[in-house]
Amino acid sequence: MSLLRKYNQGLSTPEENAFVEGWYNSYAAKHNQETIQEDFEKEKSLIWKNIQENKIPIRASRLNYNKWTGIAATIAIILAASILFFAKETKKEMVTATVKSDIIKPGKYTATLTLANGKRISLSEATNGELANEAGVTINKTADGKLIYEIQDQAGATNKINTISTDKGETYQLRLPDGTNIWLNAESSLTYTTTLINGGVRNVKLKGEAYFEVAKDKRHPFVVETSKQKVEVLGTHFNVNAYADETMTKTTLLEGSVRLNHTTLLKPDEQASLTPSGKISVEQVDVAEAIAWKNGKFIFNSEDITSVMRKLSRWYNVDVVYKNAPPGNTFTGVMNRDDDISKILNKINYTGGVHLRLDGRRILVMP
Repeated sequence: MSLLRKYNQGLSTPEENAFVEGWYNSYAAKHNQETIQEDFEKEKSLIWKNIQENKIPIRASRLNYNKWTGIAATIAIILAASILFFAKETKKEMVTATVKSDIIKPGKYTATLTLANGKRISLSEATNGELANEAGVTINKTADGKLIYEIQDQAGATNKINTISTDKGETYQLRLPDGTNIWLNAESSLTYTTTLINGGVRNVKLKGEAYFEVAKDKRHPFVVETSKQKVEVLGTHFNVNAYADETMTKTTLLEGSVRLNHTTLLKPDEQASLTPSGKISVEQVDVAEAIAWKNGKFIFNSEDITSVMRKLSRWYNVDVVYKNAPPGNTFTGVMNRDDDISKILNKINYTGGVHLRLDGRRILVMP
């Protein structure tokens, strides 16, 4: 009973899920029935309801009676037998799920640094210590993997353009010469000069998403440029989501103040949404949602499936295929970005609003 209850509540492990579904599929195969997830979910829910209400469907038609008897007997076996017994008996059924679970892993902590001379350095492969010295500016990789810029010769330092970029399934952190710390999300890039200051302004260009903790410097404003907006600050913590495939550019402020496109001023706990037409709207938000990625989480709050899938696609480096029009359901929940993708998809499937399935490096989205 406890295993069925765990499965019904979405709390069972992938292995326990396979035990339950494997037994159902074995039963269906013996009786020439189609083993599809939708059928299993419907029968499981109906059986569970009858168990809770102490009902037995003895007045059903002959065909349904036989079906109920077989499935009920299967679940009775599941509840009575040990997990070790299940593991042995359902080993063949579990192979495919286990292989798929092992194919796709979470993203990793790495990026690519492109120097002014065109040299590309993979930061996951680079050894710790000095990576480059460009006209008075040294670039070092620390023991914990962070990239740090330091100006060694202020008089001799000249501006060279560098770009740090992440692919799908990558994230990275760096510290600029002024002490500003930046976290870069997956499939993003940051372009800047090595000394950072140009014409009295600290300026960086962002594609994708990044979280900034800007060092205070009243003499040199810090400006983040995206393809559609400029964010001006003196010293503050904020997040900018400017992915090309998102309908809006979103800027979320945690502390301090920022000004967007020379007009809109944000206060802490506010988020500005910029539409393609240039209209800016501001609302109060839970900032934890905006920076969940930085803290190793997915936080979905009444989020539509296409938005959820875009985030999973970037982090797990997978493609998403919709078999029909995307369902209109919204999803709410907190998940770990370190989890295997199969665990994430299982949790979303348990909501009943959509059916997700792995096919190689593709997520199939079905009603």
